[in-house]
Amino acid sequence: MSDIKIRAKLEGDETTVKCLMSHPMDNGMRKDSKTKEVIPAHFIQEVVCKVKGTVVMKTAWSGGVSKNPYLSFKFKGGAVGDPIEIAWTDNMGESQSATAEIRD
Repeated sequence: MSDIKIRAKLEGDETTVKCLMSHPMDNGMRKDSKTKEVIPAHFIQEVVCKVKGTVVMKTAWSGGVSKNPYLSFKFKGGAVGDPIEIAWTDNMGESQSATAEIRD
């Protein structure tokens, strides 16, 4: 069901991270078009980014974020070849993570 695609690029002393996460991000307010039943809330609550095991970004989300969210951020530091890990946890206890390397 879930997938995370990561790109991290070093420019000078700043690393730009871009990632796309596959997730339904249901807010609990939509109805199934066939059954007319309310689709339960199912959304990412926390996203954490680590570089070489050190947290460089952590964020809390809610049901207001769109399906298959895109996240982009910058941080100072990092070096070409450093491993970068993005991990999320959702309100149903599911989690996903992926790792990539910083490139130039």
